[in-house]
Amino acid sequence: MEASMLAFRATMALFWTLAIMFVSAGALAGEQESSIARGGRLYDKFWAENKLSKPTEDHPAYPNKGGKYGKEVSWRCKECHGWDYLGKDGAYATGGHATGIKGIQGAAGRDPAAIAAVLRDKTHGYTEAHLSDRDVTDLALFVSKGQIEMTKFVDYGAKKTKGDAVKGEQYFGTVCAGCHGMDGKKITNAEPLGAVQNPQEMMHKVMNGQAGEAMPALRLFGPQVSADLVSHVLTLPRQ
Repeated sequence: MEASMLAFRATMALFWTLAIMFVSAGALAGEQESSIARGGRLYDKFWAENKLSKPTEDHPAYPNKGGKYGKEVSWRCKECHGWDYLGKDGAYATGGHATGIKGIQGAAGRDPAAIAAVLRDKTHGYTEAHLSDRDVTDLALFVSKGQIEMTKFVDYGAKKTKGDAVKGEQYFGTVCAGCHGMDGKKITNAEPLGAVQNPQEMMHKVMNGQAGEAMPALRLFGPQVSADLVSHVLTLPRQ
């Protein structure tokens, strides 16, 4: 009996040791993931995330001078590199957003410090007035470790995600509807969620959150959960 109790105690001690190690590792990973998600929001719209004034001139490297997507829009990383991170080889290959600039997928896995240096170079031109050192670190982490292969989760021809809308409705009802409403219309100072029929954009924002807003980032749940959720969002009313 005593031996059994000692064995039980030893087993429980090992269990709690492993549990603590797991939670600690998860916390550390979560800290990096939160930085990556914030980097994703900076990739979207850095001034909104940081509550800064909008840029008033075209980005120096933006090729479509005076175009529809100039001024502050041209300073959004996504405007040249795309919501799918593929630039001229992705959804922005043609149309009004086309710039002929390559995507950022070639930088996936690179040293974040090297990416940070690129963000500060003459071409990108992000000074400390635009992005602080912390901002650059987070954005570089996103570029290095936060990209997903959007083509695996989005059907470009159908403009839909490769997800399960039934599961997505469950995720939406429990995670998103509190702020957005079951019909996606509860936030009245923005267009209905169903009006955004760009699955790549929706995937990016579900994964990383909305710049400058208290929207949860679902990055840690994996891209398939986001694809399922977006499959449902794309069925919501557009008006």
